[in-house]
Amino acid sequence: MKKILILAVMALSFATYAQVDPTFEKEGDMVKATYFHANGEVSQQGYFLNERLEGEWKMFNVKGDKIAIGNYENGVKSGKWLFWEGDVKKEVNFDNNRIASVTNAKTKEPVAVNK
Repeated sequence: MKKILILAVMALSFATYAQVDPTFEKEGDMVKATYFHANGEVSQQGYFLNERLEGEWKMFNVKGDKIAIGNYENGVKSGKWLFWEGDVKKEVNFDNNRIASVTNAKTKEPVAVNK
C-alpha cells in the first residue's frame, strides 16, 4: 500500500510539473491566446483572427516583467513595437514585418536604420 501511495504521488507530481497549457478564449470574431512559461507566468498574450496573429501582443519574461509590446496585422508585425532590456526601452518600427528603424525610446537617438 505504501509503495502504491508513493507511486501515485510521484506520478501526480510528474504530471503537473512544467505543464502549463496555453489558453484560448473566443472574443467576438477574435480568439485571445495566453501562453505560459514553465513556472506558470504568462509568456505571451494576444489575439488571433482567422488563425493569424492580429492586434496587440504582449510578451513577458519568466519573472512576469513586460519585455515587448506591439501590433500584428494579418500575421505580420506592424508599426511601433516597444522592447525592454533591463532599464533600456527600445522603439522598433516595422514595415511589412521588417525592421525599418530602432531608436532609444528615452533619448530618441537612432540605434539602427534599415535602408
